[in-house]
Amino acid sequence: MNKRIKQHYPQALAALLSFCLSSALLAQEPVVIEGAVPNEAAKQEILGKLYAAYGQANVVDKIQVRAVTAPNGWSSAVSNLITEDLKKVRQGRLSVRGAQVDLIGKVAQQQDIQPTSARMQSLLPAPYRFSAQLSVNAAEQQIIDAALKNRIIEFESGSAVLAPSGIQILDEMAAALNKVAGKKVKISGHTDSSGDADRNLALSQARAAAVKNYLISKAIPAGNLSTEGFGSGQPVADNATAEGRRKNRRIEFEVL
Repeated sequence: MNKRIKQHYPQALAALLSFCLSSALLAQEPVVIEGAVPNEAAKQEILGKLYAAYGQANVVDKIQVRAVTAPNGWSSAVSNLITEDLKKVRQGRLSVRGAQVDLIGKVAQQQDIQPTSARMQSLLPAPYRFSAQLSVNAAEQQIIDAALKNRIIEFESGSAVLAPSGIQILDEMAAALNKVAGKKVKISGHTDSSGDADRNLALSQARAAAVKNYLISKAIPAGNLSTEGFGSGQPVADNATAEGRRKNRRIEFEVL
């Protein structure tokens, strides 16, 4: 990008395109897009590209139209990024804040990383700045994803006590973890947005720890497991619906 350009938009449009898709072998999770755009036309332009790429039924629209500022041609620049290359990224997030564009996520093969980053950067004119953090959704991760089968590990309501259905899934996960023996795996806890944010954060951490402890009891080495709780900060579905909240109350496994 042109380093001579010093123009910044620290409080500009905060549109956030967030998507968390499972392995291509599994069912597709929705694309959640949220943030603020300056007018209805910008919103419809971006949504139109998303609907065309992912299907309207797979897109959760949480965009707000507000009095925000953005570079000229902002909506066109954002919609241009919604291409087949973007669809290669799984378990990721595309964030556009003013003229700063950040992409994180996983791709199927190592050789996809550089071309995907380069093509997306080529779609952005000055003064946009692009940053990508892409990693490989390796064979070990695919084994873990296939074992989870897009299911939700459930707990007793409002607690970190595993429900019987959650225990059954974890018994299957223990077998999958034995197949990737030696690899370190991070267990991430997530909640829906109901209730107090601090309590949700603590609950997500406690649930991740409960999953780790159960897996240790199934002979998975403690040193191979780490935990982190994110509270309600990383939704994969709309918290306005009961089904969306159920999907957001989840445990994720990431092979490191």
